[in-house]
Amino acid sequence: MSKLTIGIPTYDDYDGLYFTIQSIRMYHQEVLNDIEFVVIDNNPNGVCGETNKKFCGSITQPYQYIPFDSYSGTAAAKNKIFEHARTPYVMSIDCHVLLQPKSLKKLINYFETGKDDGNLLQGPLIYDDMQNISTHFDLVWRGDMWGIWETDKRGLDINAEPFEIPAQGMGLFACRKDAWVGFNPLLRGFGGEEGYIHEKFRMKGKKAMCLPFLRWLHRFDRPNGIPYNLTYEDKIRNYFITFKELGRDLSEITETFQEHVGLEVIQNVYTNTMKEIKDGIH
Repeated sequence: MSKLTIGIPTYDDYDGLYFTIQSIRMYHQEVLNDIEFVVIDNNPNGVCGETNKKFCGSITQPYQYIPFDSYSGTAAAKNKIFEHARTPYVMSIDCHVLLQPKSLKKLINYFETGKDDGNLLQGPLIYDDMQNISTHFDLVWRGDMWGIWETDKRGLDINAEPFEIPAQGMGLFACRKDAWVGFNPLLRGFGGEEGYIHEKFRMKGKKAMCLPFLRWLHRFDRPNGIPYNLTYEDKIRNYFITFKELGRDLSEITETFQEHVGLEVIQNVYTNTMKEIKDGIH
């Protein structure tokens, strides 16, 4: 019986999806009987849709290919992973992430010994030089994001004990299926996940933890361009939704984004978003 679902949201990124899954199957063979894949295709009718579906059909491990085109949203796609997972443990990774050898075996062992305690589990991001890492996000504003990459020296040793963190990038995270607190269903597009989901776990009496062995390499550069829309309006809207849910000061958002889009745009987004929240429009 499978133990860990590896969920992968994708949007017109066949190459990323292919190499992420195949690297797991090639370099983590010790857990192949313990895992299954859930692929959430957020643009199944796009240029990569049919190829994504065909590729998934070639996987010999248990898998689910889930077309999801109701709307575009990274948070929604990640919620879908937990909705469709059939295993007690679930990990979400971006469709352009490579994992440290042996990390999946260690993660499963960590779950099975109960050390996770229902917490949100993450690991250090490895940079392209394969030397430097970032263990977490400090929750301060910089540019247009709530959170900046930082490195805790405790995470430099891959065999070090897990430790609590404020937040981390959401390119890789894991928790028990029954411990998942869920992203707000109103979220759309890109942005607003980091920090919010960590605070939501803490509101439930749980922690966000860095597991030094759970290292992940993330492809950031996209020389062919990003196939989905990245807008300030989506990001601002998502922050209004998440900060409202967390009970945080919404003026932080206005102060951060005013230089990018102007006060009038922010006020319009705020008005429309508060109406959506009130009406419960998903």
